[in-house]
Amino acid sequence: MTARATIELRDLPIQTTIGTYPAGVPAPTDHRLDLTLSIDPSLVLIEQDGMDRVFDYDPLVAELERLAADGPYDTQERLITRMAVACAAHLPVQALELALRKGPMRDGSGSLGVCVFLDGPELHALRSRKP
Repeated sequence: MTARATIELRDLPIQTTIGTYPAGVPAPTDHRLDLTLSIDPSLVLIEQDGMDRVFDYDPLVAELERLAADGPYDTQERLITRMAVACAAHLPVQALELALRKGPMRDGSGSLGVCVFLDGPELHALRSRKP
């Protein structure tokens, strides 16, 4: 079996506005982000403690929060695309999975989300995109 390492962020509330709704229909106000980054195991299995030996995810999380606040967005798909591009900009990221949910959807409950998984050629293509 090949060694594998991930960094996982779950259920992070993000401040954003997504969607357009008719008058009288309440817009979802709870937006949540799940993120899984596959990275080289050598950035997790370290011999000595130190930030210079690991993938520092804090700047990436701050960038994702900034992108969310950069709205409003008509679609979750646009925000998740921008977030995927931000993740792909970090070369230690070998694959990524992003999931964005908004709620409540109906009668004060439920959520609706969009998820994307990118690895190999798809991640390379995203990195090669022109801004």
